[in-house]
Amino acid sequence: QVQLVESGGGLVQAGGSLRLSCAVSGRTFSTYTMGWFRQAPGKEREFVTAIRWSDGNTYYADSVKGRFTISRDNAKNTVYLQMNSLKPEDTAVYYCAAGSRRLYISSLYYTGSSYDYWGQGTQVTVSS
Repeated sequence: QVQLVESGGGLVQAGGSLRLSCAVSGRTFSTYTMGWFRQAPGKEREFVTAIRWSDGNTYYADSVKGRFTISRDNAKNTVYLQMNSLKPEDTAVYYCAAGSRRLYISSLYYTGSSYDYWGQGTQVTVSS
């Protein structure tokens, strides 16, 4: 089992920044991929970004490319999501996710079903 705990959410004005953290514990050696997803009220969950634990290769949704950055600290078993130039449409609950399978097709990184473990979520609210 892998446990994920997110932190760092909050209220920020448009144009501001936030950094989310996801602490990974448990069977961390079985984790190949880490991702961030978000879900706004009344909307479906959507992919934000992902990182391959072994080599740091990253994937981003077009809506956040150039504004958000995912990174990892192997020593701390923590994944970060740096969010800059935030917009009101970024308002959502952000979820950290971990996948225990190697993904050989890039499109699978963007799919929620590729991830086996999920955090409880942290609220991000961007005011206009």
